[in-house]
Amino acid sequence: MTGLAIALALVVGMLVGMLGGGGSILMVPLLTYVAGLEPHAAIASSLFAVGIASLVSVGLHARRGTVRWRTGGLFAAGGMVGAVLGGTLGSLLPGPVLTIGFAVMMLLTARGMIRGRRGGGEPEGERKVRVGRLLATGLGVGLITGLVGAGGGFLIVPALVLLAGLPMSAAVGTSLMVIAAQTLAGFAGKLPGVSLDWGLLLALTGMAVLGALIGVALGKRVPDRALRIGFGWFVLLMGVGVLAAEIAGLVA
Repeated sequence: MTGLAIALALVVGMLVGMLGGGGSILMVPLLTYVAGLEPHAAIASSLFAVGIASLVSVGLHARRGTVRWRTGGLFAAGGMVGAVLGGTLGSLLPGPVLTIGFAVMMLLTARGMIRGRRGGGEPEGERKVRVGRLLATGLGVGLITGLVGAGGGFLIVPALVLLAGLPMSAAVGTSLMVIAAQTLAGFAGKLPGVSLDWGLLLALTGMAVLGALIGVALGKRVPDRALRIGFGWFVLLMGVGVLAAEIAGLVA
């Protein structure tokens, strides 16, 4: 099953590269149910693998000019603080609580992706960036990142569109910058409280990075609406499965 988990990490990386996030909501259940890691180790491993894959994707987007460094830096500043706090707090909570919370997050994410975002962002320059609001929003998203091991791209991209007026292409690239900062900060917060299999983790990360490279290239060709809706239904089914498995385990 470990080999299957490593192979599936390629898919996670592809989603990170294509969507500007979303990989963590698949990586955590993959590590928990396929690789057999306990929840705390699964979340910490997810933070590391997705963080490195996002960092590589940022480099590709930067070459295309779709990363807004100032806006992303403000968001990431709040997000990194929140991720460290969330990672530390998550280490103190029971594993089943984190997994059930993660399943609920998957369901909410699926709903948002299937319904889509209402309205679009304003052309760049028409909306002044509110520093305090970006920092506060980043703090909240970062807290979720560290707590449940989700990179938060499904929250970051709409926030960048609505708060900073970025076009979608720039929101995706900037989101990856924020995710890289948040997930690696969350990993730092969790690291003291977990024991990791570094051989497995590095293999997963390498495959996720390869997937991210493929995902960035494919992202230019796959219709956004079809990709978003199909991914939303897939996440919905996974979320229901994870939630049902955890409830069954608690009842048994």
